[in-house]
Amino acid sequence: MLDGQMRKIIDGPLNAVGAQLAKTGISANAVTGVGLALGIIAAVLIALGNVQAGLWVLLLSRVADGLDGAVARATQKTDFGGYWDIVADFFFYGAIPVAFIVLDPSANAVAGALLLLSFYFNGGTFLGYAILAEKHKLQTAQRGSKSLYFTTGLLEGTETIAFFVACCIWPQHFAIMAYLFAAACFYTAFARIWLAYQEFGSRSPTD
Repeated sequence: MLDGQMRKIIDGPLNAVGAQLAKTGISANAVTGVGLALGIIAAVLIALGNVQAGLWVLLLSRVADGLDGAVARATQKTDFGGYWDIVADFFFYGAIPVAFIVLDPSANAVAGALLLLSFYFNGGTFLGYAILAEKHKLQTAQRGSKSLYFTTGLLEGTETIAFFVACCIWPQHFAIMAYLFAAACFYTAFARIWLAYQEFGSRSPTD
């Protein structure tokens, strides 16, 4: 929901830094890999109980996640780059809830499992819609230039990062926050299914 507004704020600085990184010869795919590695380190730190350090590394990983697209725009965008970016994002989004489950299994296991289920379900609706959108040659620039068709929704990347930050600041309340976020995630998924029905319900496979 907030990604569009956030992009207006961060795209300028990210593009400027990305252009400078591109001049050094670093590839967008490498930046994606760095972002994923930082995300995994953040998850490990959280799981080991060093939540505050995990928060700072988590934020660095998301800066890298924003920079990979900026580097690609300054050099060359590729289909694999878009694919690698979404794979890395999905791994990161799963790793952080797992970290909180490991941190305190007795308090967080059920809430974390439900949260992961909502992520899995929502991710399926997102990728499924993107496949159909590509098949029917739909285009959108609501979330900037992307390799995949990005549908808008109640929860997007900005809200998810804000949720992870809140969990790091108040880890003792992870369970209740996870239940609430999972509910919103399920709502987003069902809303996207309805959107897909409206857009593709009357289209034939050969359209």
